[in-house]
Amino acid sequence: MRILGIMGSPRIKGNTDLLLDETLKGARGQGAYVEKIIVDELEIAPCHEDYGCLADGNCVIRDDMDDIYPKLLEANVVIIASPIFFYGLTSQVKALIDRCQALWARKYVLKQNPPDTGRKGVFIAVGATKGKKLFDGSILTVKYFFQAIGVEYGEELLVPGVDKQGEIMDHPTALTDAFELGSGIAQR
Repeated sequence: MRILGIMGSPRIKGNTDLLLDETLKGARGQGAYVEKIIVDELEIAPCHEDYGCLADGNCVIRDDMDDIYPKLLEANVVIIASPIFFYGLTSQVKALIDRCQALWARKYVLKQNPPDTGRKGVFIAVGATKGKKLFDGSILTVKYFFQAIGVEYGEELLVPGVDKQGEIMDHPTALTDAFELGSGIAQR
């Protein structure tokens, strides 16, 4: 079992990072191979929308996405973890998602379907407010991203009302929920 955790927060050891680490710890405890990508530490240019990927399913931009594409396609479980900024994903993780237009082109234009072996996707998000629709836009984006890379949106851990760095440590259930989430996805 290969689990890829994509940490989309610019704040290392912040609430999102702590939840992702706890999720990966739970999965590792079940014997899963886990890998964590910290998007903010990578060089990922935004999509230039020049449609070069429509020719052969490969992005024409050369940067750290070159190493990420195969990881996205090899993982049994892909986890997107992001704080919510203005009711959306961070620009860091959104750039990674947008650059997967190349994988979308492979699937929908070139009819080269990604691996479809029951791969699952998980979404972890933390938001400062408690707005009713706080996570709605991000969930939609993540679902379409997962669909493009051949991953079924499976589970989510959404925590509203948490903002200050490390505040998640005081949440009554979030860290336990994250650990159990990781443990559970590694057993499937």
